[in-house]
Amino acid sequence: MTTPAAFRRRPAWAGRNYTLLTTAAVVTSLGSNGALIAAAFAVLEAGGDGGDVGLVAAARTLPLVLFLLIGGAVADRLPRHRVMVAANTLNCLSQAVFAVLVLTDEAHLWQMMLLSALGGTGQAFFSPAAEGMLLSSVTAEQAGRAFALFRFASQGATMTGAALGGALIAVIGPGWVLAVDAAAFAFAGALRAFLDVSHIPEREPGHGMLADLRDGWREFTGRTWLWAIVVQFSLVNAVIVAADAVYGPQVARDSLGGPGPWGLALGLFGAGNAVGALLMARWKPRRLLLVGVLCVFPFALPSAALAVPVPIAVLCLAMFVSGLSIEVFGVSWMTALHQEIPEDKLSRVSAYDWFGSVAMVPLAAALAGPAESAFGRTAALWGCAALCVGATAAVLCVRDVRNLTRHGKPVALAKPDAEPDAEPDAEPDVEPDAEPDVEPDVEPDVETSAETSAETDAETGAESEARPHAETEARPGSADAEGSVGRLG
Repeated sequence: MTTPAAFRRRPAWAGRNYTLLTTAAVVTSLGSNGALIAAAFAVLEAGGDGGDVGLVAAARTLPLVLFLLIGGAVADRLPRHRVMVAANTLNCLSQAVFAVLVLTDEAHLWQMMLLSALGGTGQAFFSPAAEGMLLSSVTAEQAGRAFALFRFASQGATMTGAALGGALIAVIGPGWVLAVDAAAFAFAGALRAFLDVSHIPEREPGHGMLADLRDGWREFTGRTWLWAIVVQFSLVNAVIVAADAVYGPQVARDSLGGPGPWGLALGLFGAGNAVGALLMARWKPRRLLLVGVLCVFPFALPSAALAVPVPIAVLCLAMFVSGLSIEVFGVSWMTALHQEIPEDKLSRVSAYDWFGSVAMVPLAAALAGPAESAFGRTAALWGCAALCVGATAAVLCVRDVRNLTRHGKPVALAKPDAEPDAEPDAEPDVEPDAEPDVEPDVEPDVETSAETSAETDAETGAESEARPHAETEARPGSADAEGSVGRLG
């Protein structure tokens, strides 16, 4: 059989797993972003109001927060592709039932909340497995480029899916858009069934779920740069959601001319995402986290622009710069995780990352209204901008954040039978990274601080995504993979 030209031109580093993961992420992003809009219109067509739309959205978010940590432990215990396929199957079935109820005019609020909760549960198990699988699909030398191109493809599909979804809802109704999303999950799940997990070591018997969670917690808290940035993004993501999801549409209605200009501003944010991803496909900053965290400062620009409020052209510029900056951070973050976290613990660490990044989002959305009533919308928006800047400045005080550098060393696997107290910090303060880097275009990693080396050398290192998350247009996401909030699909 002749191989299609498009696949023959695939870069040598883009192996089977990476190609399958990227293709599946594009498919689910195309379907899911239109489905989110369709679900809201389905609630309204069933006689609901804005509060009911919020209840359905909250029903999806709550299981995501509750089950993320368990999902991470499961993804490191079982073959990750099976966890992903099972989650996609649950999402497919829940969306299919949702579509049938809407198409037959039988949808009630409690049913839509239940089905949304099932979708959120599937996402909670899917996201850590998917992020761990993506991070292990490429070599350290090509990690930055691979993650940038993955995010570029996902962001493009996100924008296209939202636009197509809105148009299709107007033409064929929300029920059929939900049905398309169910089909997208089925197709993506079929692709993910062919992922190769033979390179991931089998877990030895005898490890319980709580032991796995404790092990992941030790891995998470043992790296100051890791937990510091996740704490930072728990606040940054929360205030961005409050500014964009709650205050932004109100400012657009009162001062910018309505939903049209606001949609244009969001479109420029997406364009910034695309440009940022392309930039990071070529640029390999040496101090990964320093560059990434510095690029979090522009996240505050949209909140400040809405607080003034500035003319729509200036707001669009602020959104574009913010979108570009998010991608610079997101790729740097994913590369750092890939470089520093042992492969067999990626999903558990990713789960703590996701959990910290989204845990405060529902609370922020709930408190946005009372904060506006108490302080006024302008003061609340300035507060969002100030909190974003303050949290970012605080993280820059962490030496490991400033000093962690890129290197091309292979990922070391944590030994399953290692004693719990065998923390990286207990190792001698050696400097293996002082050897010349094997990556041709990366300088030798001799500037990494002794503290960073002590934390990472016991595992030989590897790199990390935002989610924001981010990845949820929840412009944020986890401090990200298939999303910097809306990550892997």
